Amino acid sequence: MGLRGSRAMERDEDIANILPFLTRNLLDEIHRHSPLSQSGDESESERGWNGRLGDCYNPPEDTNPDTTEVKHSTIQQQILLDTGGVFNLKPQTTRCHTLPRLLHQREAGICRGRSFSNGQQAQVLSRFIPKHIWRKEKLGEKVFCGVYTVDGSMFLSACQDQKIRMYNTRNGSFKKFKTVRAQDMGWSVLDTAFTPDGAHFLYSSWSNYIHICNIYGKHETHTPLDLSPFVRRFCVFSLSVSSDSQEIMGGANDGCVYVFDRERNQRTLKIDSHEEDVNAVTFMDEGSQILVSGGDDAVCKVWDRRSLREQNPQPVGVLAGHRDGVTFIDTKGDSRYLISNSKDQTIKLWDVRRFSPKEGLDASWNAVTQQNWDYRWQRVPSCSLKKHKLRGDTSVMTYRGHGVLHTLIRCRFSPSCSTGQRYIYTGCSTGRVIIYDLLSGRIVHQLHGHSACVRDVHWHPYEPIITTSSWDGILGVWRYQQ
Repeated sequence: MGLRGSRAMERDEDIANILPFLTRNLLDEIHRHSPLSQSGDESESERGWNGRLGDCYNPPEDTNPDTTEVKHSTIQQQILLDTGGVFNLKPQTTRCHTLPRLLHQREAGICRGRSFSNGQQAQVLSRFIPKHIWRKEKLGEKVFCGVYTVDGSMFLSACQDQKIRMYNTRNGSFKKFKTVRAQDMGWSVLDTAFTPDGAHFLYSSWSNYIHICNIYGKHETHTPLDLSPFVRRFCVFSLSVSSDSQEIMGGANDGCVYVFDRERNQRTLKIDSHEEDVNAVTFMDEGSQILVSGGDDAVCKVWDRRSLREQNPQPVGVLAGHRDGVTFIDTKGDSRYLISNSKDQTIKLWDVRRFSPKEGLDASWNAVTQQNWDYRWQRVPSCSLKKHKLRGDTSVMTYRGHGVLHTLIRCRFSPSCSTGQRYIYTGCSTGRVIIYDLLSGRIVHQLHGHSACVRDVHWHPYEPIITTSSWDGILGVWRYQQ
């Protein structure tokens, strides 16, 4: 190829990278100066653009969840053990152990070891759900994601203004100490992650690269990690970092899962994994051998690298039961259980030891191919709110009562140390945070405080603090208040 052709390709690539940013600014400017915007009366498409379709949609809550499977699973005994209720056959009976009674038992020397067990500590702390919005950081643009470090000492937030903000969260504080401008960004920073060693953070966008940047030091060093995709328009929607901080995994819009080795400084694995976009990826185990991916084909796939052939990749199992695309995956941390959020307006709890049969995969694929609506701009059709399970659905529990519209809304397990992971919590297109009881499937609390969808939400690993990232441009910090 000649020099002229090479320069032409570079110009085309530059235009492709900058076009989404210019388009967003142009649409924002048109909307800001339109008579409709000035009148304060938004059309449905404009509400979708601004993440406010939740005003027109009240997600139906499941008042009588099916708990048949969870009652016969090992997770019930594990949660009861971790929350001090192992000797109670029914989860709700743990409420009889009031704080005064537990204090009396401790002072009387009845508690094992003359102090609270880890389960009793979690039982007490899990009642202090953060319900009061203590602080609002007004960032001006849509906030896409936010995450704490493993030890809870830092929080990182990514906004559509190309800025990544880091906050010192030691000893209950929330003070910004660094702002980094993302490089090679298209549309927005879509995902971020800390390395477990706390020395670097990563971010992804519409780009051929994942970027890694140092947190400390006099100079910022943005290192692009080249994934070498084969498609022209490329985006990594989801990031995950191995426990030793050496490997980065990404799920992309070309239906593939990528693994990059930092020490070798190259892509070491590419899995042609899903029929559609890969919206969520995570490492399942400490050894980083088991990978999980979820995509717009409505299924989660489990991969074992020890038996994986890149030329003909086959998952060790598939988790099928959703009727629409998977938006996020979170693991419990025990190499057994995970949860998935979906555009079918549900969260499902899975046991990776119970894979779905072929009829489950077929039923889920048939359901997703019949979807003819766009969750980014349109209301949820009634046909998407069916409650009965699909054939071959092997999920342990299904949670209903939150909305998944506009964007890839995230859900997570509550922290182990402070709650014993007895809750599942999620953002919502209505601007709320929904907190479910893991074992009963019922909503135990809702946080109201945002005027647009909450895309990401993260519970501090040790303190009763929840931080929300919303499309209303606000980063909310919630605390428990008597």
